[in-house]
Amino acid sequence: MYVVPPPQGSDPSGLGGAATGAPPPRVYQVWKGSNVFLLQGRLIFGPDARSLLLTIFLIAVPVAIFCIFVARKLMDDFSHHLGILIMVIAVAFTLYDLALLFLTSGRDPGIIPRNAHPPELEGFDGILETGNGQTPQIRLPRIKDVVVNGISVKIKYCDTCMLYRPPRCSHCSICNNCVQRFDHHCPWVGQCIGLRNYRFFFMFVFSTTLLCLYVFGFCWVYIRRIMVYEHTTIWKAMARTPASIVLIIYTFIAVWFVGGLTIFHLYLIGTNQTTYENFRYRYDRRANPYNRGIVDNFKEIFFTSIPASENKFRESVPQETGLQHQTVGGGFVSPNMGKDVGGIEMGRKAGWGEMAGMDDLEGRGSIEDCLDNKESGFGNLPPELSRNISTDGTDGHAAIHPRRSSWGRKSGSWEILPEVLAAAEGREPNRLGSSSSTTTGS
Repeated sequence: MYVVPPPQGSDPSGLGGAATGAPPPRVYQVWKGSNVFLLQGRLIFGPDARSLLLTIFLIAVPVAIFCIFVARKLMDDFSHHLGILIMVIAVAFTLYDLALLFLTSGRDPGIIPRNAHPPELEGFDGILETGNGQTPQIRLPRIKDVVVNGISVKIKYCDTCMLYRPPRCSHCSICNNCVQRFDHHCPWVGQCIGLRNYRFFFMFVFSTTLLCLYVFGFCWVYIRRIMVYEHTTIWKAMARTPASIVLIIYTFIAVWFVGGLTIFHLYLIGTNQTTYENFRYRYDRRANPYNRGIVDNFKEIFFTSIPASENKFRESVPQETGLQHQTVGGGFVSPNMGKDVGGIEMGRKAGWGEMAGMDDLEGRGSIEDCLDNKESGFGNLPPELSRNISTDGTDGHAAIHPRRSSWGRKSGSWEILPEVLAAAEGREPNRLGSSSSTTTGS
């Protein structure tokens, strides 16, 4: 069995910063996802947050060209207040659009915190996996069924986050997080789109569409003003303002993209779907358990409070007590794996940090000798083993019982394995047929 080596540079006392007096790290400093944090964890972005610079450039630069070469000229053609209003609206709408962009990309989209160990099992329905000479390991069921509005929905187990994903949750391979009501990962905003930022994402796309139409429309107004005042053709008027021609072409192309995206998401909101669900499940071919009618679907997106984040990125990392579960070979093993106690209980060869314990065990005698000394209360047995040995009052034999595992299932008692006796007495264990047979120490 693979032995997990101790982490390099780890504190052997397990006290972390408490032993050295250093303050404990913040959650965002040890975050296991691929996110980028700014302002000491106040802002969270995806790993492709640099794409925000390109998005800002594609919005701000065309508006700046519009204000300089079109809106400023229209201020002279229209009355004083109306001319200024054209530029003010363009600038204010651009700032509003950029604010929605940051609200979409700089906040927690609905990340579900990872578990430190696998979830507890109410009733064992997992799978026992066995290997050559190895103790069977328990693998949690990959899929479970839950009922949503009377319709059965399958939820999957996430090996990375060690949790069963709630309905409509998916694991983003780019951000490496499980996100509630996962819609998609948008490279233009550099963030996942989920439960807590979908509203701002749609408003950003919709406002960008309106901004494109605004610039597109007033560029044509300016060309028309040139035609009227100079009594010229449309081609000569367009030649007089090349900036307007560039903006018309640019906004015409952009409005097909953001406008089409707006219409598509209006359809998704009206039918209460996500982009991920629409491409993967195709609810138009079967019942959608989340569809509550077009009015209630729009209310759910725009007129409900956004739930608070489940992550406190700026809080100190809690100091966990006790040993943690470790995942090895796809199965969940004892939290004591890698220690001499776990090695003896699991009946495997000693790994790192275990040889000293085995030498000490040999110096005190074999396990059989320790078990025979009932009157002394297992006085010759090491403390690590004496905690796990109980006397069976029926036949006078002792058996080693595993402690209750931290994921909620209590196994039956184990008898002493041949590998344990062989390791304790310094003999080479017989691996053939030892994985399924056990021997009783008398």
